[in-house]
Amino acid sequence: MQPCHNCRAIIDEYTLDKQLEPLRGLTADDFNVCADCATVVSDACVACDGAVYVPRSETSTPDYCPACRSDRIERTGHDPGWTAEHTS
Repeated sequence: MQPCHNCRAIIDEYTLDKQLEPLRGLTADDFNVCADCATVVSDACVACDGAVYVPRSETSTPDYCPACRSDRIERTGHDPGWTAEHTS
């Protein structure tokens, strides 16, 4: 059992795994925060319309889910970051 990097509470992996289900295969092992410090926003990924993960300390919602960001890095060798660049 690990402490949350954000609030130092012990991570309840069962609760966190349930919360992370929409994130395409990610589990508590992929995170270092507890369920209280993780926010999952459904239908927010611009690439797949899947859920995205927002750390409690962040104020903006990412445009890419972790899986799509990883896929883009593998395909292009370029990290798009969490937020898509919008042209005006």
